[in-house]
Amino acid sequence: MKEATAMIWTDERIGDLRRLWSEGRSASEIAGILGDVTRNAVIGKAHRLGLSGRPSPIKRTPKRGANILALTERMCKWPVGDPRDSDFHFCGHQTAPGMPYCTEHASLAYQPQKKRDDDRKAGAA
Repeated sequence: MKEATAMIWTDERIGDLRRLWSEGRSASEIAGILGDVTRNAVIGKAHRLGLSGRPSPIKRTPKRGANILALTERMCKWPVGDPRDSDFHFCGHQTAPGMPYCTEHASLAYQPQKKRDDDRKAGAA
């Protein structure tokens, strides 16, 4: 049976932990960078040091919308801007039930059948 070795928190490693934590790195990333320490040990030490809690990167909703990699099934997929521009993004707000868009964008994307027919007739006249 393998014997467990105790992780020693030196001043240098604590400093690295504080810096990496403040950069927003995940506990798993910090454990990998520090080496010879588990994710749980990082979380425990951060808690004992009183380091500020951070929002979950999984639950976080981007302030400016979302890029294609950050979209989830519950986020509005309405494109905002020109895809060739660096500030292009998707709406990212909560979707309306059963829709790929938020309520506001769903109202723009989906029109009642009668309105569509009326618009087509007006355009043909």
